[in-house]
Amino acid sequence: MAFDSQDLPAGGISSPPKRSDLVAEEIKRLITAKNLLPGDKLPRESELQSMFSVSKSTMREALKSLEVQGLVKVSTGPGGGATVVEVPLDRTFQLMQNYLFFKEVRIEDIYQVRKLLEPELAASAVPFLTEAHFAALEQNIACCDPSAEHVEDPLAQRQEEMNFHDIFAAACPNPFLRFSCEMTNEMIRQLTVFDNEMPLAEQQRFGSANTGFHRQILAAARERDVEQVRALMSEHMQDAMRSVKRMHGKLEGRLILDSEMSRRNVTRNARRGSRKKA
Repeated sequence: MAFDSQDLPAGGISSPPKRSDLVAEEIKRLITAKNLLPGDKLPRESELQSMFSVSKSTMREALKSLEVQGLVKVSTGPGGGATVVEVPLDRTFQLMQNYLFFKEVRIEDIYQVRKLLEPELAASAVPFLTEAHFAALEQNIACCDPSAEHVEDPLAQRQEEMNFHDIFAAACPNPFLRFSCEMTNEMIRQLTVFDNEMPLAEQQRFGSANTGFHRQILAAARERDVEQVRALMSEHMQDAMRSVKRMHGKLEGRLILDSEMSRRNVTRNARRGSRKKA
């Protein structure tokens, strides 16, 4: 498919789309038409140039745009080219932050959504939980228990507790519900800060309550008791919101930069690795 200037919308208030943007849209259609999945390669750059009758620079700009969007990964050298990838949660989180940048979002707003969605997500996941999921849930509870020995950072434990909910999300058969909860949990994990002067006993109280709910939810899930899991998760969300308010939790600004988010993820992964070795 060739792109001609006559195909572009005539003047007016809005500028006509760049040719590379139009090519990027056509490559998206190509991915859909060929039912390409993450890991599948696109045709070679020269083939794409010929297919769309555009210059090398236009094609590279189009592929770069798709790479920034997180839809492809471009590599160089022998065997290189563009490979279809699944958009990572981190990239989606950044785009959502951009959308919310000029909006005043409070932690209460996030929990209002969380209280509605988390019970339904957990209940829908119950029939699909495997022994691997149960083992991961058990491990998460053990490492987040504030009564465990050598607890160095209670607030880091609270962040790690979000993975309990992510494990349920991984088993949820509804991709949109899963995505909504993962994004909500990521906002809490990345943006929530607490009053530094909050006594350690208060932090441990919060952790103990979370651990208690998680144990009850896991037990009900093992029994495949969907309604009990839904009820417990609803109670857990209500209690968590009360605890966050009591600890003066709030959102840290309106934006976490890519570089800062990367550092946080590296720190979190290192912390997990040290626990596994221990």
